[in-house]
Amino acid sequence: MRLKTLVAAFAAFAAMGSASAQKPQVLPTSRQEVKVPVQRTNWAVTPPLAPENTLNFDLSTGGRVSIQLRPDAAPQHVERIKTLVRQGFYNGLIFHRVIEGFMAQGGDPKGDGTGGSPLPDLKAEFNPLPHVRGAVSAARAEDENSANSQFFIMFAPRLSIDGKYTVFGRVVSGMEYVDLIERGEPPVNPTRIVRASIGSDNVPPLSAAELKAAATPAPAATVPASQQAATPAGTAPQ
Repeated sequence: MRLKTLVAAFAAFAAMGSASAQKPQVLPTSRQEVKVPVQRTNWAVTPPLAPENTLNFDLSTGGRVSIQLRPDAAPQHVERIKTLVRQGFYNGLIFHRVIEGFMAQGGDPKGDGTGGSPLPDLKAEFNPLPHVRGAVSAARAEDENSANSQFFIMFAPRLSIDGKYTVFGRVVSGMEYVDLIERGEPPVNPTRIVRASIGSDNVPPLSAAELKAAATPAPAATVPASQQAATPAGTAPQ
């Protein structure tokens, strides 16, 4: 009887050992690192178009350009654009640098590429979104963290600048009005953003007559020579 009891105990112990061997439990110690899976964005899948993330430009070239903003790729840049749009910052600004086969740059209140908004510069948010036709990217100076209000829209792919500028959106409709933007550095008769809006604010497009009126250059004001500012010797006016 005692032998049977010992045999049964041994069998139970062996079974426990076998179960333990099949399902080992490793508890983390102070020397072990618990790894958390990294969540990655599937950049190949474009999120659904949402009104809150739709930027509209009514251009003097004759129509509305709609841009899908990508807060999943560049949240700070998208937030900046929305803030400035709702302040009316972009209304009336020109595309001051437009290069055929490359891009159209705008968003500068000075109209010469040297200006920006009163808000602080943004840190770069470089991401895998490519500089393809219709991509909208943040313009900056040599410093990677100097983007502010200026942006550019691609006429054609230029993948060599991927990872060097922050792409924060892409044109989803109205690219034909982007293609009509006046070329030049600067253009003789620059194209204007007559009005900018965010889709969720439900601002209706401007009429063709309103856009045509905005496209007509205003007559230049005549300033007497005695009132003109002098240009210091050896420098060029900007």
